[in-house]
Amino acid sequence: MTDYLSTGTLPEDYRDLAHTVRDFAQTVVAPVAAEHDANHTFPYKVVAGMAEMGLFGLPFPEEYGGMGGDYFALCLALEELGKVDQSVAITLEAGVSLGAMPVYRFGNDEQKQQWLPQLTSGRALAAFGLTEPGAGSDAGGTRTTATLDSGEWVINGSKQFITNSGTDITRLVTATAVTGQTGSKKEISTILVPTDTPGFVAEPAYNKVGWNASDTHPLSFTDVRVPEENLLGERGRGYANFLRILDEGRIAIAALSVGAAQGCVDESVRYAKDREAFGRPIGRNQAIAFKIARMEARAHAARTAYYDAAALMLAGKPFKKEASIAKLVSSEAAMDNARDATQIFGGYGFMNEYAVARHYRDSKILEIGEGTTEVQLMLIGRELGL
Repeated sequence: MTDYLSTGTLPEDYRDLAHTVRDFAQTVVAPVAAEHDANHTFPYKVVAGMAEMGLFGLPFPEEYGGMGGDYFALCLALEELGKVDQSVAITLEAGVSLGAMPVYRFGNDEQKQQWLPQLTSGRALAAFGLTEPGAGSDAGGTRTTATLDSGEWVINGSKQFITNSGTDITRLVTATAVTGQTGSKKEISTILVPTDTPGFVAEPAYNKVGWNASDTHPLSFTDVRVPEENLLGERGRGYANFLRILDEGRIAIAALSVGAAQGCVDESVRYAKDREAFGRPIGRNQAIAFKIARMEARAHAARTAYYDAAALMLAGKPFKKEASIAKLVSSEAAMDNARDATQIFGGYGFMNEYAVARHYRDSKILEIGEGTTEVQLMLIGRELGL
């Protein structure tokens, strides 16, 4: 992968993967995207197709049913999917980087053997239970509690805005909870909660502005009892572990955002060549051509940023700052490009059946989820010693 940064050419295996996912996105995802968006329905057949291709197992070892690839491979797939349907892309991103990755990173052998083959195959989805009504950017404000009683964790509390948490194939939620306290400092741990556990409820789905084909629910835990062995990782390390997961996830979200930004460019180029006004294609007007040129420049710069962050991560080097930079610039590129594409399309850009209209609604959450723009600026400043 690092070869690309110096030569501009992706290695063949990455290039083949990107082409394969691009073909799937154009032939399978794109034709049904508007329908699922309009009906707010989860695209089970599309997800099954991604599972068949092995996309949910891309960055995991073969011993757990994975494809033996790496995180950059996942990012390439997310970029291609993000060009045509952000809902499908976020389903994959959350299923892998937020759902399965905590089990892989922090689980013991028994937990990995139990859960990863299901999750890497795409037969099942897991959700990342971090955000709460009073703990969004301030994740340390967690109020959900878990207390030990006769060898079981008893969990009470709620989570909100949780992706992939209420589908027919959701089998697991990884939840953070307060498991103790020393003075004013909370001990936050992570616990695996199978979704068929009594007391666990995925509340009715949200009515969202965008990502309408993505599954998102508030969750409630009422005296939910799971075995003590369901603790994921060390007790008291739940918050720190999830921060690591979020650092990685920001690279994946950046890749998805680049896909959205590039998708807006591609749609705008096609439209500007075909749409005529005053006797010629609108793309011949400098105002339109320059607008699209700026859109392309944003997408290119954002792609370089996430490639760089991914390269550092795979090399085992510090990547927190670069991940935040990639997330910041790519989410803003997606939002800016969606706005400009809608303007280029004029009235058609305001019609939901057009991809640019969906990108306009979908892209705003990219500046909020997995760390807001303000959080990224804070993290970048902190890494600079400010």
